[in-house]
Amino acid sequence: MTGFYVGAYATAPVTQSWDPEVQTAYFNGLKALLGVRGLEHPFTGTLHGQDDTWFLANVDPGWDFVFTGIPGVMGCLGEDASFGIASSAEAGRQAALAFYQQARQAILKLNRHLGRQAVQVMMLHTAPRPAEGVRPDVAALVASLEEMVSWDWDGAALVIEHCDTKVEGKVPSKGFLTIESEIEAITAVNRKTGSQIGLCINWGRSALEARSVDGPVRHIEAARAAGLLKGLMFSGVSGAEGPYGSWQDTHMPPAGEASSGAFEPCSMLNEVEFRRCLEAADPQALDYMGIKIGVRPESLDTAGRLAYIESALNMLQRAAG
Repeated sequence: MTGFYVGAYATAPVTQSWDPEVQTAYFNGLKALLGVRGLEHPFTGTLHGQDDTWFLANVDPGWDFVFTGIPGVMGCLGEDASFGIASSAEAGRQAALAFYQQARQAILKLNRHLGRQAVQVMMLHTAPRPAEGVRPDVAALVASLEEMVSWDWDGAALVIEHCDTKVEGKVPSKGFLTIESEIEAITAVNRKTGSQIGLCINWGRSALEARSVDGPVRHIEAARAAGLLKGLMFSGVSGAEGPYGSWQDTHMPPAGEASSGAFEPCSMLNEVEFRRCLEAADPQALDYMGIKIGVRPESLDTAGRLAYIESALNMLQRAAG
């Protein structure tokens, strides 16, 4: 595996309205960073949330892409609590399948523009969270996955990115299916259809679920033992009160020495934890790996944002050897 993916949308400059000039400068900065294989790209209903034409004109033609549906999934859940491919409510499950059909069309559009199968992965999420009259359900997930593997994804692999699940006595961020249920469903569908759906572990979400740095390692080990571990994305988290929130999925940057880069001191993610996870994961066996960080304050300029990305990439590169 050469290079890393950057969830650049989470670090993008915040302006009062869509400003293509600012975003173009940011993309140009990303292109200049060493070790970037491509982007983890957010899908919310169209290829780009503001302007498909701008996006196609500004991506690096050499980049590969991992699509993530989580921004769109959370937006849909805000309007319909039953939405999700694991929904016990059939209408919510069908709405989620329609959403991923739109994602498939966006993948085809980007691939055609670049003249190759640039989108490597479509990351799926096992919404909904438990709510009145609805719950995430393994049988519903199996039914959804069996249908989705029959679609033409133009070379993109289907991978479930595990999000935190509801734990008794703790307030979840996402509250989706347990990793055990996801493994059960994926294994059943792969066995029945001959497909190769996999799992991705997001460090911050697994640490949030466990309220511990041991959570990501356990999830990596479980996914790997099942033969399903395909990806690893690093976002930080913390139980400390502050601008990123306590136990919030805000993609906190890692902690590190201030003299060596831009870091967040209270983050539980540091170089030791990068190394622990890579040792558990066998990085050479992964299809993809990368970082996704948000930054504070929101007024931080483009150069400052790129500095956080570069520091996190350097840490991942050192850990990966």
